[in-house]
Amino acid sequence: MLVKISKRKFLIICFSFLFSCISFANDDSSVEEKPAFNINETIFGHIGDNHDWHMWDYNGHAVGFPLPVILVNTDPFSIDVFMSSEFEHGHKTVTKGDHTYKMVAKEMGGQDIFYVENGEVTDKGPLDFSITKNVFTLFLVAIIMLVMFIGCARAYKRRPGQAPQGFQAWLEPVILFIKEDVIEPNLGRHADKYTPYLLTVFFFIWISNMMGLIPFFPGSANLTGNIAVTFVLAVFTLLITNFSGNKEYWKDIFCMPGLPWPLIPIMAVVEVIGIFTKPFALMIRLFANITAGHIIVLSLTSLIFIFGTLAIAPVSVFFVMFMDVLELFVAALQAYIFTMLSALFIGLAMPEGHEA
Repeated sequence: MLVKISKRKFLIICFSFLFSCISFANDDSSVEEKPAFNINETIFGHIGDNHDWHMWDYNGHAVGFPLPVILVNTDPFSIDVFMSSEFEHGHKTVTKGDHTYKMVAKEMGGQDIFYVENGEVTDKGPLDFSITKNVFTLFLVAIIMLVMFIGCARAYKRRPGQAPQGFQAWLEPVILFIKEDVIEPNLGRHADKYTPYLLTVFFFIWISNMMGLIPFFPGSANLTGNIAVTFVLAVFTLLITNFSGNKEYWKDIFCMPGLPWPLIPIMAVVEVIGIFTKPFALMIRLFANITAGHIIVLSLTSLIFIFGTLAIAPVSVFFVMFMDVLELFVAALQAYIFTMLSALFIGLAMPEGHEA
């Protein structure tokens, strides 16, 4: 038998349950005194890369799952593979063969693995090829993209010439928008050649940004907020742009037509610097926007624990919800901007020639 209740009563019940849970959690009569809340550790622990996947704490114990640690030693050469759980969150050392390892947390988030010699942690470490939280998320995003596009391609083969249905009907307008409004206006007759790369970049950044907004779920890593990831994406655009450049492009860089000859050496240096500053701007823009969004959301959430009062909770929750909605827009916007500027830079490297 279903009981119909009004929206007002439903909200009252939900908030009453929430406040009772918070009051129970803040009851110090039955639990030991907890250490002071460390906002820096919370924020940078989230946006940093880790060798395990910490989801939440329950009764003082971390809830999550370990990830594979892959270490390559050069002297002597060896490869050690084990799970990060053997470190017990950095409380223990791990000995494999001739080497002993220690996991050390970094101040700005993330972890490093160093050698231990004579019971002391050294400043040297092995080559770390571990499947960290960001690497795992990268593989997960790749799998999602393969499922999306392979499923969409098979749908077109099953129903050629027919209107799209289901997920295909949602994906097709997005693809056409990027192709017709972003790629083709910037690349013209060369658009088909670069469409696979630019579409891949757009969906990779968009899905990575969206997954970074999912709390307490495998996929909430700060992937595009890792400067190493944005650096690789920018390098791809840099290489494609310059390898696609025709003679007119390189002529404009080293000997710009119509420029007085005394200014040619100066402008050549400026143009060469511009080759690297454009992808550098791509890298920093994506990294900074995504990282800043995560820091703001976590800072607003932390206000509840900093003030230690329930009165601040409604204000904190309201602004967090506002920022989360804004981040949904930023997730798509940053993917669009990176794709549009990449298409623009590649298109500028293939001018059709100067008119007289």
